[in-house]
Amino acid sequence: MNLKLTRRAVLAAALAGSISFTAGASFAQEETTKVGVLHSLSGTMAISETTLKDTMLFLIDEQNKKGGVLGKKLEAVVVDPASDWPLFAEKARELISANKVAAVFGCWTSVSRKSVLPVFEELNNILFYPVQYEGEESQRNVFYTGAAPNQQAIPAVDYLMNDEGVERWVLAGTDYVYPQTTNKILVAYLEAKGVAKEDIMVNYTPFGHSDWQTIVTDIKNFGSTGKKTAVVSTINGDANVPFYKELANQGIKAEDIPVVAFSVGEEELAGLDTAPLVGHLTAWNYFQSVDTPENADFIAKWKAYIKNDKRVTNDPMEAHYIGFNMWVKAVEKAGTTDPDAVIDALVGVSVPNLSGGYSTMMPNHHITKPVLIGEIQADGQMETVWETPGLVVGDEWSDYLADSKDLIADWRAPMNCGNFNTASGKCGGKATN
Repeated sequence: MNLKLTRRAVLAAALAGSISFTAGASFAQEETTKVGVLHSLSGTMAISETTLKDTMLFLIDEQNKKGGVLGKKLEAVVVDPASDWPLFAEKARELISANKVAAVFGCWTSVSRKSVLPVFEELNNILFYPVQYEGEESQRNVFYTGAAPNQQAIPAVDYLMNDEGVERWVLAGTDYVYPQTTNKILVAYLEAKGVAKEDIMVNYTPFGHSDWQTIVTDIKNFGSTGKKTAVVSTINGDANVPFYKELANQGIKAEDIPVVAFSVGEEELAGLDTAPLVGHLTAWNYFQSVDTPENADFIAKWKAYIKNDKRVTNDPMEAHYIGFNMWVKAVEKAGTTDPDAVIDALVGVSVPNLSGGYSTMMPNHHITKPVLIGEIQADGQMETVWETPGLVVGDEWSDYLADSKDLIADWRAPMNCGNFNTASGKCGGKATN
């Protein structure tokens, strides 16, 4: 009898211990707020996206040094959608449904963003999108911390037209939604500025395109009419490497036909032979070379974290820096990580950017940003040759496209609409004729 009681007591004690251990583990998990990181670590876009994954790990580490958020440490959940656009949607669903993340920071290409939009809407989570894009969108669950066309593409064209005297335009892009829509806006803008149709050449190539000889020959011929010609490049990913090499092979110099790129930054230039690119231009909202105390502090901490002095910073990294700090501030403001409360709290939040000012989340879920034009240097850095005098508010709907010129977005009550038609007075989009 006593033996049985002893065994039962031992069993009960052991069971209690296991329950206590499990509860302790469960409690520890509950004390961690998970944050999703959705960037390609393989495939054609890994050249650009891998560093954004590292950036998020760095930002989360920095925040955890401050005690986390609302008393809980942050935990990064990293997945690899592998430059496979449908896989982005699957991985987003996995992050939200299986891993229960509070928010997701990710995507690069617009086709990857378009792929995940229905998932974030269905599961009511938050995506911070850190890359320049084509506009023509404002979704309640997405916060766009990269540039809209009026914060990059249009100022770049204005610079080339007004400061460089460009009259002929080659719009060269990768064959997907961001270059197609951006170029559609730019064609309308150029024509509104009096540029003739025959002075605009549009060309698209697939992701990873490597044989540029014929296309560069066409560009060279297009620019041989005596009118100053420039290339506006929305070429994305690793296709940029052979493109610039072929320009050099055919003797096209920046002073003859300058290229202004929207997807080539410090990360893409790191480790490359920059000789073919020197003198060409980029348009972004941040350069590593920006001389501010905020930027110097960010770079020093980044290099200490990554333990590699050769690693660079770039514009999408700054966009994640801004977006992450906005999310933290909104969570603290709302007192919860609940998506609905955080979405409402994000509008109006201002945080320091790295250019020496403050960026603000506007009611259209786009932020205020400066615009910089940089000239590529031999060391892979940019020398700023032009910048806006102040911050520019991101315009979600283009003023130059007939279908969207009457649309605005405002996610505050009572409007709560991403495509309110000011002509018809209705939410729901494009005007009907």
